[in-house]
Amino acid sequence: MTQAPPDPPVVPYLMVRNGARALDWYVRAFAGRIIERYDMEDGRLGHATIGLGNGGAVYLSDEFPEMIDRVGTLAPDTLGGTTVTVALAVDDVDAWLLRAEAEGAVAIRPAADEVYGRNAKLRDPFGHVWSLTGPKRAG
Repeated sequence: MTQAPPDPPVVPYLMVRNGARALDWYVRAFAGRIIERYDMEDGRLGHATIGLGNGGAVYLSDEFPEMIDRVGTLAPDTLGGTTVTVALAVDDVDAWLLRAEAEGAVAIRPAADEVYGRNAKLRDPFGHVWSLTGPKRAG
């Protein structure tokens, strides 16, 4: 049996509705790969770890409202929004934004050069907000 690598110091844990669909979306939109996946008998996604194309990782699960006292979070759809933005450091903000938009994300802040680098913000189809930051455009 192989041992999973140790967790990074901080890993966002996203709760969604329709976890299997979300898992596929995050893999496509963020150039990811599935590291681990556990499906529940009722068809919900119990847990997944996704390695993102920028070297980061996120955890993902269907929401379990019947276990809110133990899980502590619900999906943005249930809450009517999200309380956090997940920040991704990427090599090409425009390319990452275009790929996510092609998969159904909505840009809520178009890509622009700022004093700290190039930045854009998007909302994914599952209600989570992502901030993409990378190098400024040359020229």
